[in-house]
This record gives sequence, structure tokens and C-alpha cells, in this order.
Amino acid sequence: MNWSPDIFKSYDVRGVYPSQLNDGAAEAIGLAVASLSGDKKIVIGRDMRLSSPALHQALLKGLIAGGAVVSDIGLVPIDAVYFTTNKFSYDWGIMITASHNPVEYNGFKIIGRGGKWLRGAELKDLVLQNFKPAPTPGHVANLDIWPEYIEHLLSFVDIKKLKPLKVVVDAGNGMAGAVIPKLFAKLPFKLSPLYFELDGRAPHRPFNPLMPGAAAAASRQLRQTGADVGVMFDGDADRVFFLDEKGKFVSADVTLLLLAREFLNREPGAAIAYNLICSKAVPEFITKWGGRPLRSAVGYVNVAKQLAENNGVMGGELSAHYSFRDNFNTDSGFIALLVVLELLSRLNNPLSQLVKEYSPYFKLPEINLSVANKQEMINRVKKNYGDAAIDELDGITITYPDWWVNVRPSNTEPLLRVTIEANTEKLLQQKQTEVLNVIKDYGIPKHEIRNPK
Repeated sequence: MNWSPDIFKSYDVRGVYPSQLNDGAAEAIGLAVASLSGDKKIVIGRDMRLSSPALHQALLKGLIAGGAVVSDIGLVPIDAVYFTTNKFSYDWGIMITASHNPVEYNGFKIIGRGGKWLRGAELKDLVLQNFKPAPTPGHVANLDIWPEYIEHLLSFVDIKKLKPLKVVVDAGNGMAGAVIPKLFAKLPFKLSPLYFELDGRAPHRPFNPLMPGAAAAASRQLRQTGADVGVMFDGDADRVFFLDEKGKFVSADVTLLLLAREFLNREPGAAIAYNLICSKAVPEFITKWGGRPLRSAVGYVNVAKQLAENNGVMGGELSAHYSFRDNFNTDSGFIALLVVLELLSRLNNPLSQLVKEYSPYFKLPEINLSVANKQEMINRVKKNYGDAAIDELDGITITYPDWWVNVRPSNTEPLLRVTIEANTEKLLQQKQTEVLNVIKDYGIPKHEIRNPK
């Protein structure tokens, strides 16, 4: 085995190519997934990363050796794999992507029909069984999924209600560049495009829109063109980030409220899922609008699970994944985009005003602390705030009437992740200092605090 077992993460497979994740690993993963497949029907897609063609061929080699009947849908965004898997009843769908990770990374996300996910740890156990090739090899055929996929996306909006909004779309040389032209060709919006060429080198900005400086070009184009709204996608286009007409980022939990408002307008009383590090404004507004909030642990798989188990209409999280019941409980950046644009078409208020309305509390970006003994630190935070309302759905959440904090362990790194929100800016600053001092007093050097602001 000349690849790293560390490529198997909580939800998927990711690693640096070829030092951690290589063609041998891809072939072994293909053989394992084929051996797990009942009907041997598997669909695969890939993104624009430079290593994706080589991993694609190696994955195919393993799948065919395992006897799989493979439909290859080529260069697609990840939600096209989700759509094809569920709509046409494939056993498994495999997307070759590392999503928003830097260019040297690649990986695999694997979904089964009916909302199943093949998580990294489960896949690792399968791969290490060293499956033998099937007696009869499988085969592969190309499949053009684009017409059905675009029609599916458009089914989430009433085109007659859409206005000719001016929209800046920054595809970041990722898979959104292949989708937006096909989608907007059927819509009344005025498109102002940025970086639509598929390019695995990410020559203009990182695949992660949240990296420092990544939004500069989109923000500048918004202001220069007088556009109504801006949008940025990550590499595989499952995450979408909005900028208001002033070029300022919209927090993902505010975007979740925009989506929730639209879906509750369509389906009064519906359930909306959110993860526990979203602002407490999220369940408050959902309840105010007559909806039913569903609280989940962090992670897009957990949001999808809440939707499936409670018949929720949609859900989202702070990382800008948005999942939809009628999209087989999976996420799609394009559906989120279309639904928000329909809402903006109907309302007279600019996006910046809506953002202000839906942001009544004060919250800072997640703080990451380097620490080896993660659980011990969580236990000591719990002890320090023993008089609070406490829950342990994901790490520990400490709640008081005027502020709350969540401290949770990273699944993949020796990090504690800290999220704090308060009713006032002054209290937020005070509690941030207080919580960090509680942790630092137990041996966390100051220089190991990341993103303290």
C-alpha cells in the first residue's frame, strides 16, 4: 500500500495527490465500492482538478475489475452526481473532487440512493479487506445527464416570477463555470461572469471563496456594474456564497434564513434544518414564520439526515451547504442560488437591508485552537460554566440568556473549534476573551490560537 490511510476522513476521502492519495488508492476504492454494490450500477463524475483525469481512469479500472456497470457523466458539479444516483436508481454515485481544498488535493465523495452516504471510515474498512476482482468484469458507458439535470434545477423556481436582476457570478475556475451558462440561458437574469474557464490550477482565486482576498474581484465587479447581487462558488459547486449589492459577504446562516423564508412561503409550517453553530436568530425566525426548526450537529451529512428523518423541506449550515428535500435531501449551490434570486425578484428591499434585518445578534467567525487533548479541554469548559444550559449534541454548547458558545473537536485535525454569539458587541468581546482565557489557562500557548478575530 503506497498511499496514506489518513485520506479517509469523517465524510469523504481527501488527500494531496500523489503523495497521500494516488492512482493505487483510487483503484482499490473502485474495487471496494463495486464489491459493496448489489446491482453493480454505479455512476461517476469528476471535477476540473489537474489530477482528476488520472484518478478517474484508476477508479474506473477498480470498478470494472469489481464487475460494476458504470455510467460516466464526465465533468460535472457534484450535485449532478447526487441527482443522477437518486433519480435513476444507481447503487452508488462517486464524485472525484476535493471541493474547496487547495489545488494539490483531490478526493472522492460517495453517495448511495435513498440518502445513504459511504463515509470515509466505513470505506477505509472496506478497502482494507483487499477485495478480489469479480469473475466477470464490468464495463463503462458515457451518459449525457445535462438536459435532465438542468430541468431539475429549474423546477425549484417559477420562471415567470423572476425579474431581470443583474447578477455577478464568480465561478472561481470551478464547475459552476460549466453550469451557469446553461442555466442562465433559460432565465431573465443579466449575467456578469467571472472566471468561468474550468482550470484546475485555480489561477485567479482559491477554490475556497472564504480565503483571504478571494472575494476581492467579485466585490469590485459588483460595485462597478451596479449589480443587484453577487455569488461565489467553491470548486465542486456544492457551496454558494452571496455578496450584497455593496460587495459585502452575507453570512451563510443569513442566507439560510432567506431560503427558509421562501420555502415557508411556499409550504407553510414546514420543517427547516440548521446546524448548531448557526445564529440563534435562525430558529427564532423560523418559528416566527410558522416553521419548525430542526437542530443538527455540524456537517452536511447530519443536516441531510435531519431532513430525511423529519420530512424537512430544506436545511443549511454555516459552511454554506444547503440541502433540499426535493433534491433527494442533498445539497446544491445552484438550487440555493435560484431560490434566493426568486425571493429577491419578489421583494423590493435590497439584499443589504435583508441581511441587517436577519442579523440581530453579534457573532465572530469560528476560532480554531491547536490542542492535543481536545476532550479534556471540552470537559474543563463545561465545568467552568456549570450554571448554564448545556447540551452535548456536537462538542459542548453552553447557553445563557444573552450569549452562547459552542466548543467542538475537529474530526480531522488536533483543533478545538469555538463559536461565540452574544446579544451585544461589547458582551461578545468580553465573552470571547473569557472563554479563550479559560482554555489558555490549561496550557494552550497564545500563538496557537488561529483566527482570534
